[in-house]
Amino acid sequence: MVTIEDVRRLARTLPRSTEALVRDRVKFRIGRIVYLAFSRDETTMGFAFPREQRDALVAGEPEKFLPPEPSDERYQWVRVRLAALEADEMTELVLDAWRMCVPKRVAAEFLDGSAT
Repeated sequence: MVTIEDVRRLARTLPRSTEALVRDRVKFRIGRIVYLAFSRDETTMGFAFPREQRDALVAGEPEKFLPPEPSDERYQWVRVRLAALEADEMTELVLDAWRMCVPKRVAAEFLDGSAT
């Protein structure tokens, strides 16, 4: 089971990523773009995800993945139940969400291990 602290440890290492508390919810941003957001009770995590793949992801594992809240449907966004995630899967989701929001050069340098 993954916790918000597990996600936080990873997200804090990512270039340009900052943590914010917005209306009692923890969010991670790159500039003004939110790429991760937690529910107030910290049981679900919303994350950046390609809109065109969202329905297939949710339909494939409905016990794990949830569609975005109605107010977030216009965004490239999906939610996941943290209790249903394994650590390696969380890492992949967080990195993919982050990669959607940073310049390609920044992501490439970090993922290649050449970032300092």
